[in-house]
Amino acid sequence: MNPHQRLDQALRELEATLKAADLWRVEQPSAEALASQQPFCVDTMELPQWLRYVFVARLDALVDAEAPLPASCSVAPAADVYLRQAQVQAHHLLLVVKAIENVDRVVTES
Repeated sequence: MNPHQRLDQALRELEATLKAADLWRVEQPSAEALASQQPFCVDTMELPQWLRYVFVARLDALVDAEAPLPASCSVAPAADVYLRQAQVQAHHLLLVVKAIENVDRVVTES
């Protein structure tokens, strides 16, 4: 399996995990929110929005185009902090963070 196929598989697993944790059904951010220059768009959207409409969407576009992947990825630590502060149920928190760690690893190892 090539890196793009591995990333596509990891992204589908992340999507399924976010859906199971009820973190996928979030409002689509406005164009202004998407234009944020802050890391994770922290000034304009919640992390679940960013994960769905920025992180997954941009990585999906790279997979579809078979474009070069970023040199590294480290989203899991920020997600862990956010999900703990949002008091997401422990089992969902662990599964979501694990799925994001998998995406981070696939991107970084590519």
